[in-house]
Amino acid sequence: MRTNDADLPIWRSILFVPATSARFIESAVRQAADALQIDLEDSVSPQEKDVARAAVAPIARSFVQAGKAVIVRVNRPWRLLVRDLEASVCEAVSAISLPKVPDAGFIKSVAEVLSELEFERGLVQGHTRLIAMIEDPEGVHHVDAIAQAHARMLGLIVGAEDLAVSMHMAVNEDTLYTPNIMALIAARRAGLMPLGFIGSVADYKDQEAFRKRIERARSLGFEGAFCVHPSQVPIINEGFAPQASEVEHARALMLAFEQAQVEGKAAFAYKGRMVDLPVIEQARRLLAKVERLKRVEKSRDVQL
Repeated sequence: MRTNDADLPIWRSILFVPATSARFIESAVRQAADALQIDLEDSVSPQEKDVARAAVAPIARSFVQAGKAVIVRVNRPWRLLVRDLEASVCEAVSAISLPKVPDAGFIKSVAEVLSELEFERGLVQGHTRLIAMIEDPEGVHHVDAIAQAHARMLGLIVGAEDLAVSMHMAVNEDTLYTPNIMALIAARRAGLMPLGFIGSVADYKDQEAFRKRIERARSLGFEGAFCVHPSQVPIINEGFAPQASEVEHARALMLAFEQAQVEGKAAFAYKGRMVDLPVIEQARRLLAKVERLKRVEKSRDVQL
């Protein structure tokens, strides 16, 4: 189990980019998304799959040159999936998003294919990480085992629309709460990134409602989310970043903690609340994330 947050990338916003849309590809590099996800699945018609695969490597290189992390969402049926992996494994692609993951065995099989491709292409073993999408009852049932399946695992996310279809349920906060929390717990237990929010990624027009979903997601413990429209990117980036008032409070709390240590106190009162080590650890973690975000933004400015 990986317990150090510094081992995980900061990917608050992961923007889908159809592999066959020149307009969206050109627009994507101007967005403030932390990562760009080249899509070979739902946004690409069956007759365009081969064209999309051929485009992955050059698109990925252009995204990396723009200072973006690159992910590829592949297709689920094995015959399509293997071809997608063969087209996607390269230096510029950091991770693969796997739709409709049913169990841990599926992850292990994909990992075996990735190892062969990395060896053939002179890449470091383990270079290509995995994000598992939980989109049917079988995946929900095995979510903990999926999270623990392989060292390549990086994140978990619930695919709201596909899960709703397979479960014969509506897409709303009642139906999606439990599977999302199960994925969150499984991700934290395995030291992965819990991605997502309680709702559908397709609902992007009501920005105020979307903002509230992201705020709720962060309070629940999620670290980032997929997005299908550029208007969602700034909302997600802001929502998953520490807020100014939280940072100010954490810094003041750490100063009070240092004074308490000088006085030999194991616990102390601060602004009407009893403070002990778990509270201090939360403040430390928040301030560490602030510093990591600063370094990420600075490195991107240098690249641009």
